[in-house]
Amino acid sequence: MNPFISFMRSGVGRGLRIILGLFLIWWGFWGGASVIVGIIGFVPLLAGIFNFCVFAPLFGYTLMGQPRHQPKPSH
Repeated sequence: MNPFISFMRSGVGRGLRIILGLFLIWWGFWGGASVIVGIIGFVPLLAGIFNFCVFAPLFGYTLMGQPRHQPKPSH
């Protein structure tokens, strides 16, 4: 398994996504950045809460970090 996907599936990776999302939301709405940054912050927050990784499909995995099933070759 890809080390990045393994990390994102771990509890630390999930916690990091939640913290990053909360920080982006705070920064976007109250910290002086654009409101767009705050809205974007909901993506990692929700990814951490619901335990999915938006980057996993780029590495050939499902959003839940499971390997995509390869079709069985026909004989």
